[in-house]
Amino acid sequence: MPELVLSELSAIEAVPAARWNALVGDDHPFLRHEFLHALEASGAASPATGWVPRHLTLWQGEALVGILPHYHKHHSYGEYVFDWSWAEAWERVGGDYYPKGLSAIPFTPAPGPRLALAPHVDPRAARRLLARAWEAGELSSWHLLFAEAEEVAAWRAACPELLARRGVQFQWQDHGYGDFAGFLAALTAKRRKAIRRERRLVAEQGLTLHRLEGEAIDAAAMAHFFRCYEITYLERGRHGYLGLDFFERLRRTLPEALLLVQARHRGRPVAAALCLQGTKTLYGRYWGSEVAADCLHFEACYYQGIEHCLARGLTRFDPGTQGEHKLARGFAPQRLTSLHHITDARLRDGVARFCAEERRHVEAYAAAAEAALPFRRD
Repeated sequence: MPELVLSELSAIEAVPAARWNALVGDDHPFLRHEFLHALEASGAASPATGWVPRHLTLWQGEALVGILPHYHKHHSYGEYVFDWSWAEAWERVGGDYYPKGLSAIPFTPAPGPRLALAPHVDPRAARRLLARAWEAGELSSWHLLFAEAEEVAAWRAACPELLARRGVQFQWQDHGYGDFAGFLAALTAKRRKAIRRERRLVAEQGLTLHRLEGEAIDAAAMAHFFRCYEITYLERGRHGYLGLDFFERLRRTLPEALLLVQARHRGRPVAAALCLQGTKTLYGRYWGSEVAADCLHFEACYYQGIEHCLARGLTRFDPGTQGEHKLARGFAPQRLTSLHHITDARLRDGVARFCAEERRHVEAYAAAAEAALPFRRD
């Protein structure tokens, strides 16, 4: 068996899509070559925006046997696990926090696999070899964000020095509901009534919802979605991280992973939510509206997604970050763990204390969120 060799790529297009995707499962579209290439080719993840691709690949001879998305970052935007306070503290004492190393999917806080290996590769040996990329001391730190629990555990076993930071997201799980009525039946009477009222309000405003998949999403529908998406950012005085070129590339190269929920008024689209989907999971990601309509966000971003999962046999719905309002709609707290390598021992000690203190608050928050779920106790 040839020796395992580590190589850095300055652009994902250096590897053919078929070779990259051969290592990637079907349930996490964000790790696919098409998604990452769309980010780079559209300029969203590029040196100009502070995302310098340095993808880590493992080879045995001419065979690609391992991939790990990796970037050198010159800021902490677009990550959703915030380390600004770490950077500020280190720079106040004369340190350089940037550039740092980051293994994550840009602008995508969706839990999923990060490292993909061929079946015959020793996972522990692969991780120790990959760690050389950030243990050499050229970077202040390395961060693994939104990896799945099993991968986090494997990294900690291979690299015990990694610091763990806890977080919480909200996800919906299918517990054998069958259909939306079955899901509602699992909730308390108060919440069933509230959700029915929210859905009724949307209909009473003359709005209809339509789910478009794959090839049914044409250029006009995507252009309208992007207009709505930009509105959500312009309301806060800025532009979104992602441009129309990114979304158009997804529409052309990854149509099977796309679900567009479109709200129409008198036949004209007025709002849209764009999701991605795998074989088991629906990922709600992007939303925007041209109109102010009561409860439309809940309908387009949550209830339509739950209905789609139940209709397609998807067992999990990850609607994105933030929002205790998701609890009342059946999205339960899920604990997440990010991992962090800190090169300098002084900064590492401070970050370790920060993570330990933060973890106590996160655990209390997650427990309170679980107690607030609206499911019937019987």
